[in-house]
Order: sequence, then C-alpha cells, then structure tokens
Amino acid sequence: MIAATSAEARERRNVNVPAIQLDQAIVLLGRQTGASIGLRDRRVATLKVRAVNGKLDPAQALATMLRDSGAMARQVAPGVFVVEAAAPMPTNRPRAAFRPAPPPEPSEAMGDIIVTAAKYDRRLRDLPGMAAIVQGRDLSFAESGLGSDAIEARVASVASTHLGAGRNKLFIRGVADSSFTGPTQSTVGQYWGDTRINYSAPDPSLRLYDVRSVEVLEGPQGTLYGAGSLGGIIRIVPEVPGMGLASARAWSGLSATQHGKPGGDAGVIVNLPVSGDTLAIRGLAYGGIDGGYIDDRGRGLRDVNRVETIGGRATLRFSPSDDWTVDISGNYQRIAGDDAQYADRHDLSRSSALAQPYRNKYLLGEIVIAKDFGQARLVSSTGIVDQYVAERFDATPPGGLAKAYDQVSRIRMVSSETRLSHSGENGDGWVIGVSALSTITRQNRTFDRQFVQADEAVGAYELVAFPVVGPGGLVTVPFLTSDVVGVRNRVDEATLYGEATIVPLPWLSLTGGGRLTHSRLSGRALDRPEELEFRLDQEAQGQRTETRFLPSLAVSLRPADRITAFIRYQQGYRPGGLSVGTDIVQYYKGDEVETGEIGLRYAGTHRFDISLTLAHTRWRDIQADLIDTSGFPITANIGDGRITSAGVSAHWRPVPRLELQGAVYLNKSEVTTPTAALVAAYAADKSGPAQPHAAKRAGPSLPNVADASGLVRARYSAPFGNIGYFTLDAYARYVGQSRLGIGPVLGRPQGDTLDTGIELRFGDERRGLTVSLTNLLDEEGNRFALGSPFLMNGANQITPLRPRSIRIGFDASF
Repeated sequence: MIAATSAEARERRNVNVPAIQLDQAIVLLGRQTGASIGLRDRRVATLKVRAVNGKLDPAQALATMLRDSGAMARQVAPGVFVVEAAAPMPTNRPRAAFRPAPPPEPSEAMGDIIVTAAKYDRRLRDLPGMAAIVQGRDLSFAESGLGSDAIEARVASVASTHLGAGRNKLFIRGVADSSFTGPTQSTVGQYWGDTRINYSAPDPSLRLYDVRSVEVLEGPQGTLYGAGSLGGIIRIVPEVPGMGLASARAWSGLSATQHGKPGGDAGVIVNLPVSGDTLAIRGLAYGGIDGGYIDDRGRGLRDVNRVETIGGRATLRFSPSDDWTVDISGNYQRIAGDDAQYADRHDLSRSSALAQPYRNKYLLGEIVIAKDFGQARLVSSTGIVDQYVAERFDATPPGGLAKAYDQVSRIRMVSSETRLSHSGENGDGWVIGVSALSTITRQNRTFDRQFVQADEAVGAYELVAFPVVGPGGLVTVPFLTSDVVGVRNRVDEATLYGEATIVPLPWLSLTGGGRLTHSRLSGRALDRPEELEFRLDQEAQGQRTETRFLPSLAVSLRPADRITAFIRYQQGYRPGGLSVGTDIVQYYKGDEVETGEIGLRYAGTHRFDISLTLAHTRWRDIQADLIDTSGFPITANIGDGRITSAGVSAHWRPVPRLELQGAVYLNKSEVTTPTAALVAAYAADKSGPAQPHAAKRAGPSLPNVADASGLVRARYSAPFGNIGYFTLDAYARYVGQSRLGIGPVLGRPQGDTLDTGIELRFGDERRGLTVSLTNLLDEEGNRFALGSPFLMNGANQITPLRPRSIRIGFDASF
C-alpha cells in the first residue's frame, strides 16, 4: 500500500490522524504529508496506532504514530518510508490476537496544536487570542451524549442556560444578553465543520459522537465569522470517511439516577470504502433516554421530565486526486422532552396544572469542496439548516383554570462561504473569503385556556380538545385556543473579509484584518387577531439595510522560545429585528461590542503549559429580553454596558501517565447607561431602587454572567493485566452566582453550584467496559432560575442538577 510521493514530503505539514488501524492510518498520513509509505509485512496492518495531531514532518509523525505499537518505520529514500515489525512476528499469529496499543502518552514528538477555526491553520502558540481545543478522542461515549453540556464541563469560559437540551443559549466569556431564546441572534457562533448551524435559534446541542475536535475561540470574532460572534465561536470538527478500510464501532450503556428513573443510550459508527482510495462513506446512528427525576405534586405524577434523543449523520467523501476532496453530508437530531426541567421547592418537585413538553428537530445538509494547491488551500462550503422548536409553558393564574402558552419557532437558514488561505512555516499566513447568508425565522404563539360552560369570555377563542395526563391517567379536556401576535424576521447578508499575519522579526508578528458586511433586514407581525387591541411600533414593518465594517488588530511578541505575549482589538455586532409582546410589536436596534485583550502564554515542554488573559468589552445598545406586564418575554435595547474578564488555565503532566488540568474565570459586568424604560421598571418595583437615578447608579449586572467559574480535571492511564489498560478521569466544575435577567422581575439569583464526576474504563482500543458516576455529592443547586416566565411573580423556580447517577457502558470496534 503506497501513498503518493510529493516534492514537499520532508516539510512539516498539518497532520491530524485519529487512533485507527495502521493500514488506514498510513494512507491518511501519506495524503496529508505527501510522503510515500508502504507496508513490507502485511501482518502489522491491523495494529492499532496512536493519534497524531500537529505540525510535523513524516518522520516525526510516524515515530509518534508507531510508538509502542510493535511496528517501526524505516526511511529508504527521501520522502519514502517502509513500516515493518519491530521484532519478528510469528506467521500463525491471528489478527485478533495482536497486542492492543496502550493508552496515549504525552510525547515531545506530538508537535504543535493547530487551531483550524482561525480559517488559516495557526499554531496555538502563535494565536493572538485565547482558544481551547477539546480532542474528540478525549470524549467518552458518556460525555459525547451530553452534547453542549460536555463542552461547558471542559471549557471554563463557556456557560449555558439550562431550560433543557435543545432550548438553551450558550455564552462565552461573560458576553450574555438574556435567558430566553427569541428573535435575537445568539452571542455565540456555532459551526459544524465549515458550516454555520445556528442563528436566532436555541442551541441544538448536537451530540459529540465521532468528532475529531471541538474548538472554542473567545470573541469577539467579527472579522472571520461576522454577526453573532460577540462572545466567540464554537466549532465542532467531525470525523471524515476513511479510504481503503472498512471499520465499525458500537456502544451501549444503561444508567440509573438517584431519586429518578433509569435511562440508556446506544449507537453505531460505520466506515465503508466504496471505491478504493477515491470514494468512502461514514455513518452514525444513536439514541438515548434520560430518565426523569422531577415530581409534579399538582398532578400526582413522579419523574415527569424524561428526555429522549435520537439522531444520525452520514458523510460521503469523493477524492478524485490527492489534492481534491468533496464531502456531502447530512445531520439529523430530534430531542423530545416530556415535561419541563424545573422545580419550585428543594425536594425535586413542583406543582403544575398541566404538562409542559418541548421538541427540537434539527436537520443540516452541507457540501464542502476543498482543493490543495500546495502553498494555498481553497475551501467552498454550502449548508442548509432547518430547525423546528415547539414549547409549552404553564400560564395558569393562581387559583384559576388551566392555561397554556404554546410557542413554535421555525428557522430556515442557507449559508455559503468560499475562502482561499495560506499558512506559513514561521507563523505567517493569510485568508480572504466571501460569504452569503439568508435566514428566515417564524415564531407563532397561542394561548390555550381550559373551557367551562359558564365561561362567557370566549371572544376570538376556538374550542378544541387537548389530552391531559392527570392522576387518573389520560383524559381529554376542552380548551379555548386563540392565536397571539407572532413575528417573522428575515436577514440577508453578503460579506467580504480578509486577515493576514506577517512576521517582520523572529520575535514579532502582526495581524490585521477586516470584514465588510451588507445586510438587509425585514420583518412583520403574524397572526394578528383583529378583535384584540394592540400597539404596533411605527418602525415594526417594512425593511431596512445596514452596512458595517469590522476591523481587527493584534500584536504578538515572543521574548523567549516558549513564551508568547499578545494584545488584540476586535469588534462584533448583531443586526436588529422585530419583537412581540402581549400588546406590542416593536423594532429593536442592532448592538455591537468592541474588546481589547492582553494575554500571556507559556508553552513549555510536554509536561506543563499555562495561559493568562485579561479582556475589557464595551457593549452598545444591548439586546436583551424583559418581562412585560402579562409575563411575555419581549426583546428590547436596554442601554450600554461593559464586561471585564480575567482567566487562567494550565495543563500539567507531573508523571508520564497523569494529566492535570485547571482553569479559573472571573467576570464583572454592568449596564452602565440603562435606557429610560429600564430605569422606570426599577423605579416602579418596590423591591428595586426607590428612585430612577438609583438604578442608574446601581449598574445592574448582565444576566447569566457568573462572577466566577472554574474547573479541575485529572486523567490517569496505566496497563491493566492482559486486557489492555484502565483510564481514570475525574472532574469538578464550579459555577458562581449570576442573575436570571435584567429588570426587577428577572433579577433572581442563580448559580453557585458544584458539579463533580468520575469515569473509569477498562479495556483497549478495540473494546472496553466503562463505569461513570456524575454529581458525586448529589448536590441540588440551581443552574437556572426559570421554568415558566408566566409564573415568575408567584412561584419560586429552580433548575437542579441531575441527581447522583451511574452509567455502565460497553463499546467495541470491528
């Protein structure tokens, strides 16, 4: 088996090869480095080799890949290598009996960590900004099934609301606007490979099975990623089909939750070559059930908040030559929650008049075409996203008949980007690109009120029947249904962007760039009930256009070989749109941030590294969600603010098989110049400041910005008899106190929680048994102080951590 020879075979290239069988690994390595790599002894073909990730030449990559595998590489000519057994191998040795590769150990030859989210490959040590890389091989199947919660558990600067998987909003570095998912665009840009997966919709929490890496870039990232990257971006890089070798991996697990019901998960990954080294397909299917643990006293039900997730994806890779690849893929996921995740007192229970289910259906289709020119790389990606989110909230007034509020959001987005980039050997490089995006968001809303014969206030209501689960089982109850004003927003964008890094001196690099975006915004009210009175803001119809230029500048200094200091300035923005409340449809303006950041990074030997950062952000015309007089969340501009954040993260390997990780993040946020409406809201509330100027002086903090957060992780691997090795992974994450939202009604405390867990795995790369324990201290906490916005004034609402749980799982590779 021989990979193509290249004149640049001795150069250091970006290498990213997962821990797979040797015969498949050398094909990938040959494609990425241009080296010719052959097998002299076919009996070593099925050996499991180490993952390789970094900027390496072929000899370094092979040395790392084959370490302790029982095979060795010998260079027989420039750019030509032969892999053979390190010692004579018996001819009658069966394939299945090969000694499994031991767990990966740190190695000097692992090379530099490459940040591909920078759009032109950059070594982490050269990046003027803070980034966190989570390798897919470090995520267990139990963690991967958590979706975005697994990212939050591993990156201290990432935070989330906790309304429920498929309904949450993510935040990075304290840039948080509100607790609700409405027409506003997220402050975090989310990407699946090269395709944007989110705009003005909740985080789909795509499961992280079979991914190569997760990259988190702290923001703003306006130059490279445009609108909606105020806090930063999260980029998930999936595994791609492997040529020339069929393989499969399957897993399953059963879980039990203290004070709750059991659950489970299962899935399979299949890689199939279709035509030699030209065509291959990779597929994934998975499903899982999270058992409920919240009791409903009002309806006499136990463990009502069960969640079911199913999904799958498939990628077809066509590689007609060494420098061309075409990937066509589809991704589907459905999350169905039987009921809301909150409680109203500290015994994991609440009292509700009706069930509050929710659904999130997500569909992504994309095509990515890439061409490698040697000194430059061309990538063109086009994606289509369709997301459907349906939610029900309990809006029953105290002592009144059951009343439900239903909200359905439909989001359709088409995006396309083409870029040309170059990455130099000494840290220099450039990227230039064009992109277009069109997204339409529709939000329909309905009030459903229980009907009785004596009810005279029928008005515009329509009589329908709903199934309701009560203590006696499933019954059909008549409800009166009426549409509430909805909203439709559309955004069309066309963009030209570029960034370049030059290295005029060995110890100095300069980075500059800009992004020019022209946007067209349009919106209108939906389902306007003619019989109901409401106020229409004079700016709430029609369309408008915006043209923005976002610059970025950065300077990096390397006073010593392993030390990098940097200073960075960048901007970000979000366009405006329409928002609806009970009796108003109004326009809210676009907001923008500008951030100055300084940082220091020490990339020592493979045993220790540390990074520190200090950032200050000014935020103008902040878009946030408030609660109107009827309990509706409504989006408005609340004024200007500022955020100061500081973070430190470190990675230490005191002994070869032990890795320790720690991070601490501190945030301080403030609304420095609140709008007149916000000041009036505080003045009217008896629990708030007595005078309007007091609110201005008090400077309320931004929502969901924890004052402090931190995490520690420890990982230890060692041989374990004849079955392979065992790996112990333990963590603890603390999230400090924050506020639910802006304004007197939403100013409720939340956070101040500690989550802990441990996972133990026995086995090798082919098969393993896993035992996982989460929330070891069985802490309740309050991750999110919201269940239904219509009950904010009359009930305490807390979202506890999942109680102490255990999962026992098994995985096998074929």
